[in-house]
Amino acid sequence: MLSRFSWPGSGKRRFADLSEQEILALAIASEEEDGRIYAIYASRLRKDYPSSAAVFDGMAAEEDTHRLRLIEAYRRRFGDVIVPIRREHVSDFYSRRPVWLVENLGLDRIREEASSMEREAHDFYVAAAGHTTDADTRKLLGDLAVAESKHEAAADRLTAEHLGGEQRQEEDAASRRQFILTWVQPGLAGLMDGSVSTLAPIFATAFATQDPWTTFLVGLSASVGAGISMGFTEAAHDDGRLSGRGAPWKRGLASGVMTALGGLGHALPYLIPHFWTATAIALVVVFIELWAIVWIQNRYMETPFLRATFQVVLGGGLVLAAGILIGAS
Repeated sequence: MLSRFSWPGSGKRRFADLSEQEILALAIASEEEDGRIYAIYASRLRKDYPSSAAVFDGMAAEEDTHRLRLIEAYRRRFGDVIVPIRREHVSDFYSRRPVWLVENLGLDRIREEASSMEREAHDFYVAAAGHTTDADTRKLLGDLAVAESKHEAAADRLTAEHLGGEQRQEEDAASRRQFILTWVQPGLAGLMDGSVSTLAPIFATAFATQDPWTTFLVGLSASVGAGISMGFTEAAHDDGRLSGRGAPWKRGLASGVMTALGGLGHALPYLIPHFWTATAIALVVVFIELWAIVWIQNRYMETPFLRATFQVVLGGGLVLAAGILIGAS
């Protein structure tokens, strides 16, 4: 059946109460909207992913063909004036999430949304065909249901035509590179800064005072302060237009949040009132944080594992040792 039903609202019709004229009008409006959405996706992708844009141009053309068939059937039965009914006028009809309004929508997300649109359109035509009694209309709706079920195959055909193996690899690589530049690189820098730079003040305070609450307050202030500083610095120093690193607010958010989390990870254990228990847990957390940084560097930045291990674990260990020695002196 239809997916993503909305709750019934005042002034809306139920799908089961629609006439065949209204069902055809609803189908026409839905095809028009889907065609426009595919055209928007194509325009968004044209600059950086021209081959994928060609795929969505083809899908928009397919939707336009469906629209013309529906209009022809409507005119034959009900005349030239099409009832102005759309998805939002039907209480239990699926709705399209306006993801196309999101700037810098990722290539993979666009492909996922297109696949979801095809499944929902198929379910609608199956339900609509079962709701009609006119033989020609029922046949048309059934044919469109089959066509929508084959849209995935059509998309594959268009992909094979416009997006061969080499072009697909190039676009996927460009998408991955953009994700790394916008989110991974600033987040990794923040995690490293938050995890390593707060080691000395937190553990120096811990061993100097042996007071978990004081240590937690120092760790909290150091982590939050570092997160705010790193976030604003990342966002302000590069607007992304020339470097292509993406929106500054995204990079600032990734850097700031990860910086704060990196410090809070080994500050939170000091909420435990027993000093040595809190310290033991904090040391375990530090170990996990450092290895997480190594994994991210190896996984996304393609840093050799042994080099990343040497740089991060050795550097973090030295800062940790410095903090403990200073605090214990």
